[in-house]
Amino acid sequence: MELLGALHPDQPLLVVALANEAEFFATDLPVLVTGVGKVNSGQSVLAALGGLEPERRPSGLINIGTAGALRPGLHGTHVIGSVIQHDLDVKAIESLTGSNPAPPLRVGNGPILATGDRFIQRDDDRDRLAQLADFVDMEGYAVADAARILNMKISIVKHVSDDAGDAAVTSWLESVARCSQELGGWLAAQSGTFPVGDVGQAV
Repeated sequence: MELLGALHPDQPLLVVALANEAEFFATDLPVLVTGVGKVNSGQSVLAALGGLEPERRPSGLINIGTAGALRPGLHGTHVIGSVIQHDLDVKAIESLTGSNPAPPLRVGNGPILATGDRFIQRDDDRDRLAQLADFVDMEGYAVADAARILNMKISIVKHVSDDAGDAAVTSWLESVARCSQELGGWLAAQSGTFPVGDVGQAV
């Protein structure tokens, strides 16, 4: 975990998995680099902000970075509407405990993001997940859940880096700099006003 810049209650905090995703962000906003995966991202947000009084926390979280597209024709930058976990056996756990350990979370209006601790790089895995979501990443759900715990507003913004298929690793490595440039452009276009909202349970 690394926090770049100073936190301020009048500004949101950008949350990225890897520093190179933020390489071309021309912004004064603080950036929290969490590391890859659900544990790293969720714990980093809670460690950075959980000890602060609510009035000293940032105005919201913006989880911004790359994602794989689960269906053809999905390109560019997208503001996510809801997020699910794809690698947790929710049905089995719910049958044992009587409650859903990871309900879908609503973070706005828009496409669905599936989060898991596996980098999706097989056509068959991608096609299976395409029945559940539009995009796939490794951090979004955990950051949204941390925002829920902290009662903070959030936006999840993802730029498509690959097709989550057999060539995904090569595609991500080749495209991450371009994705950072595109996301930096998205940040600049907001002119200081960002679409953060409350976290709720999706229907």
